[in-house]
Amino acid sequence: MPKQKTKSSAKKRFKLTGTGKIKRKHAFKSHILTKKSKKRKLKLTHSTLVHKSDEGSVKEQLCLK
Repeated sequence: MPKQKTKSSAKKRFKLTGTGKIKRKHAFKSHILTKKSKKRKLKLTHSTLVHKSDEGSVKEQLCLK
């Protein structure tokens, strides 16, 4: 049986925390920032966790399942 390959895009976008949760960055922070409020841009800067309903598919892409 061949080795399973990790999705390169998922490898670049997600990190695993010490407790096994998956960390991600917010979208919509790359361009067209002039119309977004300072508060909104600040909130987008911080990373967050992947939602529980999406965790399975992300783990599958990272070959953790």
